[in-house]
Amino acid sequence: MVKDLTSGKPLKLILMFSLPLVLGNLFQQFYNMADTIIVGKCLGVNALAAVGSTGSLNFLVMGFATGICSGLTIPVAQYFGAKDEHNVRRCVANSLYVVLAITAVLTAATMLFTRQILALMQTPADIFEDAYAYIIVIFGGMGVTLLYNLLSGILRALGDSRTPLYFLVVASLLNVVLDLVFIQLFHTGVAGAAYATVISQGVSALLCLVYMVRKFPLLRIRGEDWSLSGSHVRRMLGIGVPMGLQFSITAVGSIILQSAVNSLGSSAVAAIAAGSKVQMLLTQPLETMGITMATYCGQNMGAMRVDRIRQGIRQATWVSLAYSVLAFGISFVAGKQIALLFLDAGEVQILNDVFRFLMVNGCFYPFLALIYLYRNSLQGLGYAVPAMAAGIFELVGRAAVAFCLVGIWGYSAVCFANPAAWIAADILLLPVYFAVSRRLRAAYPAQA
Repeated sequence: MVKDLTSGKPLKLILMFSLPLVLGNLFQQFYNMADTIIVGKCLGVNALAAVGSTGSLNFLVMGFATGICSGLTIPVAQYFGAKDEHNVRRCVANSLYVVLAITAVLTAATMLFTRQILALMQTPADIFEDAYAYIIVIFGGMGVTLLYNLLSGILRALGDSRTPLYFLVVASLLNVVLDLVFIQLFHTGVAGAAYATVISQGVSALLCLVYMVRKFPLLRIRGEDWSLSGSHVRRMLGIGVPMGLQFSITAVGSIILQSAVNSLGSSAVAAIAAGSKVQMLLTQPLETMGITMATYCGQNMGAMRVDRIRQGIRQATWVSLAYSVLAFGISFVAGKQIALLFLDAGEVQILNDVFRFLMVNGCFYPFLALIYLYRNSLQGLGYAVPAMAAGIFELVGRAAVAFCLVGIWGYSAVCFANPAAWIAADILLLPVYFAVSRRLRAAYPAQA
């Protein structure tokens, strides 16, 4: 059901909206975790390293596409906040055209150039073919992944954060079953894990589509809504393209860093892969708070409720900072134990490297919390370009570590790459947010 975030107590609305998103994001991670756990346990450390080595490339391509999808839904939230149902439907219809075009272009490009990119990344020879076999299937199925991200984003823009969770639960369970079937029964290797992910995402997308058609009268698109609208497409792409580029720019930094990690050998690749999985799991509430604030700010911007925007962001900041401290505590107490989901207990050195990665990164989680919160809030307000610029700052931070420090300090330098990127992004985002806040107060003094 739709949920209006423009009235009621901001913090309560934000937390209630966030809870299903937290669970949904955890299940989203469960897709990847299931792949990693089953691959690591059934196929060995080299197969685990192969899947892990594709993470930054996956983020580059899929991050760009899903970033655009997220941007396409911001005008939906703004029109919904303004109670403009006609333009909500026009945005939804035209967003489908945009996603179809993105899918066609990116699928063709990745089919042609993925092998060359993996070679440029210095992917170790002993994991190269497995890495290619995994990621090429993921790219081949990007259409269903993008459709799910778009449809679930539209539901969230209308205030429904629960329904995508229900569909992800079903898909996640299906993903585990298919992982085991493809890898253990059909012996398809790492490619089987990718097949399981794509099929499961397809089921999620189909369930979302059927639910939206049957349960949301607001989204029952009429004949005139299907006409291609240049003004709507420009508005959506004006937000979506910078958001997509922000993800890709950040991913370029990750690819540069991954190339440096690859030069340290398969053990270092496996440690970073496992450590990153643990970290992604622990920091999901921070990412979720950001997603929530994009919808919250979008709806309230449409309703011109600047007072609620500032109050909600302020309260969400304190919640995010408190959780970042908790996440570091969990990393310290249980980081190695969680890593055992992906690694055997006998891999003592790799487990120690995972713990070192988590400890260094965990000290800087407050900076990561601020990135998620203020970047997504700015995007929800329609200021997507500063968020893209923050991605450039992240790129510079990671690249500086990769080029200048990894060759000197090795694995220890890798552990400081993410913190360097987070601090660099915050240096831009915080001043920009306060400048935007002052501008909004001046533009809407009655609501400030």
